[in-house]
Amino acid sequence: MTLFALRCAVRPYTWGSREFIAALQGRSVPSAGPEAELWIGAHPGDPSRDGTGRGLDELIARAPRALLGAAADRFGPRLPYLMKVLAAASPLSLQAHPDLARAQAGYAAEDAAGVALDSAARSYVDRNHKPELLVALTPFDALCGFRPGAQARELLMAVASPPLDGVLAALAAGGPVAAVGALLALPRDTAAEVVRHALARADRLPAAEAALLRRLDEAFPGDIGVLVALLLTHLTLAPGEGLWVPAGVMHAYVQGAGVEIMAAGDNVLRGGLTAKHVNVPELLAVLGDGCAAPVVIAPVEVDEGVTAWPAPVEDFALHRVTVADGRRELAPGGPRLVLCVAGEVVVTDGDGEVRLGSGEAAFVAAGPGLALSGTGTTFVASV
Repeated sequence: MTLFALRCAVRPYTWGSREFIAALQGRSVPSAGPEAELWIGAHPGDPSRDGTGRGLDELIARAPRALLGAAADRFGPRLPYLMKVLAAASPLSLQAHPDLARAQAGYAAEDAAGVALDSAARSYVDRNHKPELLVALTPFDALCGFRPGAQARELLMAVASPPLDGVLAALAAGGPVAAVGALLALPRDTAAEVVRHALARADRLPAAEAALLRRLDEAFPGDIGVLVALLLTHLTLAPGEGLWVPAGVMHAYVQGAGVEIMAAGDNVLRGGLTAKHVNVPELLAVLGDGCAAPVVIAPVEVDEGVTAWPAPVEDFALHRVTVADGRRELAPGGPRLVLCVAGEVVVTDGDGEVRLGSGEAAFVAAGPGLALSGTGTTFVASV
């Protein structure tokens, strides 16, 4: 079987929307609880399943060559990417991801040190990197990459109290990564006090930054990540714009919904706005020199009704395919996931067909050409 429908899990993280994913799938709004991410793929943490309940990861492990084609030689017997619908009603943690070499070394080092894979102190849970691309479905508020040093200093100075003198000195001498280290080194009580002081002075900031500080503190009261956020570029994506987040770039998604695709890894180094483990030395090492700027990718029309967001990575590609009472032909390729986000489309590969409504997805094995018909909008993930 080269084409089959998938049943996909919804992850109920506390920051999730109670509206977007439910509405996308035509369910009652609001949902019973937060719905943060719809996972489409074979990640073992929550694999999509076929009609018999078998996980896509299990199906691929049984027949990697048949389902993945040449991708099995390049990436091993696993789907190298994961697609999600992400719906944030409140902010996610500040974080960065390692490159492939550091992920492999970090995983081996923690194994050698005897850190259990399920330990809260573990930073590396697999050997893979996690570059990611997010395409906005709604206006999408995010923090990504460091601001110019002079701008960051001006914002911090506006809300500073004496305990931040060392942070400002670190910023001047060593740049934003040094400032992150100095902020994260503050004792918890001191950190909470400087955040309270900053909130009292928030109206000295530009309106957007003042609102951001208040929003972050509402979600994570007294967390030093509230001030780390002032070091980062604050941007809002318009629907259809993409945000490219490679290794070593600190970022946090604040509010909005989008389709996200990433390499199938789950290594996250957190830098605040979280109750989870923050491994400061490893985070600073992953951030490197902190010079990477945010990369907003405009959609590129590559064919009639077909849009792409070019990203410099081999693990995945993402296309939006729109059909309007017609048919779109896609060339043969590697393993693909098809997600419908509006209308109704029929996916065919010459061996069968699957009808998808909004919020539904299918897997297409490597090799055959693909056709979409009907009236609707889909996102197609591929290698």
